[in-house]
Amino acid sequence: MIVTTAVPGRRRRLLGLGSVMAAALLLGACGDDGEPAGAATPSASPTAVAQPLAVKDMWVKTAASGMTAAFGTLLNTGGADVTVVKATSTASPVMELHEVATVDGEMAMRPKEGGITIPAGGTHELKPGGDHLMMMDIKTPVTAGTEVTFTLTFADGKTMEFTAVGKDFAGGNESYQPGTHG
Repeated sequence: MIVTTAVPGRRRRLLGLGSVMAAALLLGACGDDGEPAGAATPSASPTAVAQPLAVKDMWVKTAASGMTAAFGTLLNTGGADVTVVKATSTASPVMELHEVATVDGEMAMRPKEGGITIPAGGTHELKPGGDHLMMMDIKTPVTAGTEVTFTLTFADGKTMEFTAVGKDFAGGNESYQPGTHG
C-alpha cells in the first residue's frame, strides 16, 4: 500500500485506485484469461493439494481403439522443480509417461525413466516425436472435440486433474499400435 502525506481527498483517490487494482487482479485470476479450453490448474479435490503446475493447449490424438497419446505444455509457476511420475485417464486403463529416443540408430518410443521433470519457473512440452502421455488400450473412443480427463501424480504423491480435447492429427507419422512402443 502507498502511504502519502497528501491531502485527504488525494489519499482517498489513491486508496480507491489501489482497491480497484486489487479487485481487477483478483477477478483476472478467477476469470477467463484467454487460455485455451485445455488449460487447467491443479484440482481442488480433497486428495489433491495445490501444486505450482498448470497445463496449456492439452490435446489427445483421435483414435477409435488401440493406443493414442496426449500432448501440450506443462508449466511450473513455482520455485521448485516438479516431477510427474504417473498419469491416469478416464479413457484408458493403462498409461505410461513416454519419450521418443534414438536407440541403436533408430527412433523408438519407450517409457520415460524417472518421470517428467518440469524445472522451477519453466515449461516442458509434450509433443509428437517427443515426450508424451501414452494411452494404451483405450476403452472410450477419442473423437475430435471429445474432452478426456487426466490425473497427474507427482513424485511427492500430490495430484492434479485436467482435461484435454480430442484432435485429428496426421503429422509425424506416429504409430501407436501394440508392439511399437519399445
